[in-house]
Amino acid sequence: MDLPRIVAAPMAGGPTTPELVNAVSFGFLALGTCTVEQASTWLKACEPPFGVNLFMPQPEPSLIDVEMVAAELGAEVPQADVTSGFEEKFELVVEAAPPIVSTTFGPLHPEHVERLHSVGSEVWVTVTRIEDAREAIGDLWNADGLIVQGPEAGGHRSTWSPAEVPDTLYLDTIVEEVAELGVPFMAAGGVRGPEDVERLLGLGADAVACGTAFLLADEAGTSPQNRELLRTDRRTVVSRAFSGRPARGIESELTKRYRDMPPIYPYLRPMTPDADYCLVGKDRGELMEAPAKEIEAYLAG
Repeated sequence: MDLPRIVAAPMAGGPTTPELVNAVSFGFLALGTCTVEQASTWLKACEPPFGVNLFMPQPEPSLIDVEMVAAELGAEVPQADVTSGFEEKFELVVEAAPPIVSTTFGPLHPEHVERLHSVGSEVWVTVTRIEDAREAIGDLWNADGLIVQGPEAGGHRSTWSPAEVPDTLYLDTIVEEVAELGVPFMAAGGVRGPEDVERLLGLGADAVACGTAFLLADEAGTSPQNRELLRTDRRTVVSRAFSGRPARGIESELTKRYRDMPPIYPYLRPMTPDADYCLVGKDRGELMEAPAKEIEAYLAG
């Protein structure tokens, strides 16, 4: 499909709301961590066209690691669903048939791709390195497009394995490499103004996906606590101490204490419900607090 210059990236865990998706030219509904019931309600509340993002099911982490961290935190080992209700959400997405379905943490299996293609949906995969980009568009996974995520991006890094150490190549470098593949792609990570958008489009991106820039939008579901954190100058770090997978967010006591957290996603977050958990991109500066449409217009220049 023809994409606008600016796309509202999916921000799981609350910031992305149907109101935010409906306020911009094209936004992604984030279904990664919500319940199946929430996914159903949100899909019905979004006005076409919009995209949908799904988290791919995760491998079960080492129970020894989970128990070790729980003991250190003085917490019980929680119940956790490594699939995030993927199959149930997938059926809802097929029924909704959005123009683009993207995935985080890996590509869809061929049978899922075939079903989405049968209802007219394109399949896009979030990648963090050129090797994954080549694999995603290959004959096995057959992706239609890519979301190229740089290390500057807030939220979870879309590595295909929880244990993988994320690539640290700057977004511009990855974009230049992916542009040579000749497939549609969006660039994501560290976009704060129109000059960033122009630069990435000039390097070959078909659109620019922005998440952090919309965190303080009127329509965003960002919590009051996180809105206050975002107004501070506290630095961001990439750490597994947010969720058990590498993610970039505002430094917290947990990220300072656990520099070598084992890959125990998604068990960690239920054990630390009161910890600061504000995922945001690098060098956020002073974020706009305005209607999402105004933020989009600013970014688009």
